[in-house]
Amino acid sequence: MFPVSLPTNSFLVAALSLTLTRLSCSFLSVPEIPHIATYFGTKTRYEDVNPHLLRDGLSVNTSVLKPPPTERCSPVHLTAVVRHGSRYPTVKNIRRIQKLSELVRREASRGSEGSEGWLREVRSRWDMWYTEDMDGQLVSKGRDDLRQLARRLAVLFPSLLSDQNRRSGRIRFLTSSKHRCVSSVEAFQEGLQQHWGHHEVEYRHEVDDELMRFFERCRGYVEGVEKNRSALMEVDAFKRGEEMEGVRRRMAERLDLPQHRLTPDLVEAAFFLCSYELSIKSLHSPWCFLFDESDAKVLEYKSDLKQYWKRSHGHAINGLSSCPLFHHVFRTLDKAGRPRRSTEASPEPASILVGHAETLLPLLSLLGLYKDPDPPTANNYQSQQGRTFRTSRIVPYAANLLFVLYDCQRGPRLQLLLNESPVRFPGLEKEDAPLYRDVRATYRHLLDGCNFHRECERGPGGRGPNTEL
Repeated sequence: MFPVSLPTNSFLVAALSLTLTRLSCSFLSVPEIPHIATYFGTKTRYEDVNPHLLRDGLSVNTSVLKPPPTERCSPVHLTAVVRHGSRYPTVKNIRRIQKLSELVRREASRGSEGSEGWLREVRSRWDMWYTEDMDGQLVSKGRDDLRQLARRLAVLFPSLLSDQNRRSGRIRFLTSSKHRCVSSVEAFQEGLQQHWGHHEVEYRHEVDDELMRFFERCRGYVEGVEKNRSALMEVDAFKRGEEMEGVRRRMAERLDLPQHRLTPDLVEAAFFLCSYELSIKSLHSPWCFLFDESDAKVLEYKSDLKQYWKRSHGHAINGLSSCPLFHHVFRTLDKAGRPRRSTEASPEPASILVGHAETLLPLLSLLGLYKDPDPPTANNYQSQQGRTFRTSRIVPYAANLLFVLYDCQRGPRLQLLLNESPVRFPGLEKEDAPLYRDVRATYRHLLDGCNFHRECERGPGGRGPNTEL
């Protein structure tokens, strides 16, 4: 037995020292994440919903695929409805940020030498670097979001998102016409090419706003909800309520500003600034220190109220406006699961549809997901703390709803995943991947009905606010 001793060779010592230094530098280079990062609603980073991705953006959990262990199954089709990646603010929010920045520079307390460093930062050192020409465009981090998602899905479904299927054009790519979505679908294709070891850039996709921006074409929705102030009365009431007033008061005190100078929109702009700096530059912005966790929960709730009543279960027309996308998904699944003759062309193995949070939320609502027993209102903030409808978790940047069809011994089965985690169909909660015929039976009323033109042409009088909630 030889005695154990530390290396005495100078080369080994130097190598060990260099390794430890690199590990130390690597650790120190990890950006500090704001304590409120999981409350940013639709402006939440994808990795803050899936914390394991903070360590490795390509980490894949293959155990999420759950066909019955008693049956021999293989995946035959994937339809993925994907939200675009991280983006710049839109013009509306850039203007609010500009107004907030000017107000704070002009009127907020300068503070003494002993005052908080973050206060001095936002008062005199933070530069307003956002410009209106950015207007919601995808950022570099957003391209990475989609590249990494593509590579993870290629690991989960190697036979469907195969290089051969990609090169032969058998994977279908559809996108909204918005620049951030086109850039996202391109980045997804880049991710697939990187996964299979290719460096050339080859894009193949179609723009389809009727499918991915259906909400613009539904008159009942546009007139009954989007342009109808009363449709969002719960949001307006909450903005004037005691919880939001408390956030305004505390923010004004921290900045030493008169409270009346901070409108609810400017409070929200500061909150969004924290989220944008994190999602765009991976920075812990000094603006984040204006809010504690209780403030963040209030602002998240305000955002959830807006999405619930404007895009989700709050009004029946919100979900019904997504009928075109719903029918497209099930027609694709029908074709993929149908027995075919040897002379027929095989169905496409995968369909990637890239849109917006406004694309996903109505579809999730139509499917009956994330509908709590009591709707969120301006007056029940406290009782809603355990709600399932949290947009921070449901539709962060790069959110994805995956329909996975399996060929199994007892017949085709369908599994649903949201943000790469299993979700069970309402009414079929006993199985992760129920028989496809049972899923179709559950949604028979929508498959046979849900006529987009009939629902959307009723106008606000026919499909206005859902007063039965």
